[in-house]
Amino acid sequence: MYKILILAAVQGIAEFLPISSSGHLVILGALLEALSSSVSELGESATLEIILHAGTLGSILVVFWKRILNLLTSDRRVLPLLVIGTVPAAIVGLTIKSQFSTLLTNPTLAAAMLLMTGCMLVVLGRLSPRDGCYTGLNWRAAAIIGCFQAFAILPGISRSGSTILGGRLLGLKNEDSVTFSFLLAIPAILGASLLAIKDIWQQASAGETLEFSIIELAVGASVSFLVGVVALTWLIGWSRKDRLHWFAYWCFPAGLWALCHFNGFL
Repeated sequence: MYKILILAAVQGIAEFLPISSSGHLVILGALLEALSSSVSELGESATLEIILHAGTLGSILVVFWKRILNLLTSDRRVLPLLVIGTVPAAIVGLTIKSQFSTLLTNPTLAAAMLLMTGCMLVVLGRLSPRDGCYTGLNWRAAAIIGCFQAFAILPGISRSGSTILGGRLLGLKNEDSVTFSFLLAIPAILGASLLAIKDIWQQASAGETLEFSIIELAVGASVSFLVGVVALTWLIGWSRKDRLHWFAYWCFPAGLWALCHFNGFL
């Protein structure tokens, strides 16, 4: 059970803060042999993947419920933009998963990409203020931000940090870049969950038993949801104060230490 709690907490924190949940989970799995099998199951266990992502998806729905309601009523033109923005990540994600799946669990790559995330955050901190609204984006801008999200398929690249940077570069103000980033996460997480559901169906059809009990899954979902709400609220507050680049002070030392460790320098 403690493994589920650790995984859920890491997922809830790093899914939203611009420090890369996938990178931290890959590095954590490589460092802690006792946790490695459970950590890798985020990519290999459909059941655990659905539960933890469902928890963080619930966090997005709770924090952004007003904006989501607007999408279904007055801001419907944004819906196709979210679809367009999801396409690059879907193409890249499916390609990597089917052809280069070992990249997704490579701790050295994750460490190096954490350094890249730190660089992106530094660039984010140096941008001048913007005043654009996400409701004014066109399909080209949505596709470009989608490409930033596709880049975050690599472990160690923060999805939130990458897409927020993409939005800011295209003229969105801080809060709107955060909002579009996490609205864009909804179809991405739903898509990943659907793929995981397919894996569960295949397991059930083959007569295989699920790896975790209902209680473990419920606890995992609850922890990732609660931690996710706190992390996402924190992220919005720091974005308003233009402090997201401060997370580079975590990504740089963490990535450098992990890179040295996995290459035998420590």
